[in-house]
Amino acid sequence: MTGDPTPRVRVHRPSGAAPRFDDAQPTTVVLVRHGETSMTVSRGYSGSSEPGPSLTEHGRRQAADAGELVCRVGHDLWGDIPFPSELICSPMIRTQETAGIIGDRIGLSPRIDEGFKEADFGAWQGLTAEQIESRWPGQLEPWHTEATVRPENGESIADVGVRVGAALDGLLAAGTDRTVVVVSHAVAIRAALGVTMGAQPGSWSQLRVAPASVSIIRLFHDRRHEIAVVGVPSEGWSRN
Repeated sequence: MTGDPTPRVRVHRPSGAAPRFDDAQPTTVVLVRHGETSMTVSRGYSGSSEPGPSLTEHGRRQAADAGELVCRVGHDLWGDIPFPSELICSPMIRTQETAGIIGDRIGLSPRIDEGFKEADFGAWQGLTAEQIESRWPGQLEPWHTEATVRPENGESIADVGVRVGAALDGLLAAGTDRTVVVVSHAVAIRAALGVTMGAQPGSWSQLRVAPASVSIIRLFHDRRHEIAVVGVPSEGWSRN
């Protein structure tokens, strides 16, 4: 299969879709987390204050699998969704590399949008959960479960939600009845999903966003948004 953007016949409001009683068309956003990095392996908090690290070799294979999965959108998977026509990534090296691999598969060049960068972990940057807990006892869990807790010189999850929400609003304002692929990060993607469904920021950490996983949201002007897919793993979806 090639990256031919001609989709199969699209189905209008398939069974199981969020109920609507009009013909409004959404902006569909396919959210892809970047592939594995050395920080993913070490379980360090890798935020937006440093550009690196790069993908590992395994991370590059994950990105290729993500490209295969994204290329099936509008073909044999999620047929009511248009084939992607735009590709966006955060400014971090790992997301640019992942987006480049996906773009080669679907025939699109990525552009950078700062709105989809990862949380700024401030003084926690590069540290593991155990190191953070040792140096700032009792602060890490509340950062995940309470809206306004901030690391020193960093962002709260609510801060990330405001930034990501504004970026999503920009995609919706730019036009509907289209699909945009956004390559981003775990916390930022959780924020995008949480903002879309109107959930409290303290619950966003309950969403699993694995490396190179795919989630899909559909944005409507009346803000009755839909979450279509959450956390589909990319590995194993390629077809030989």
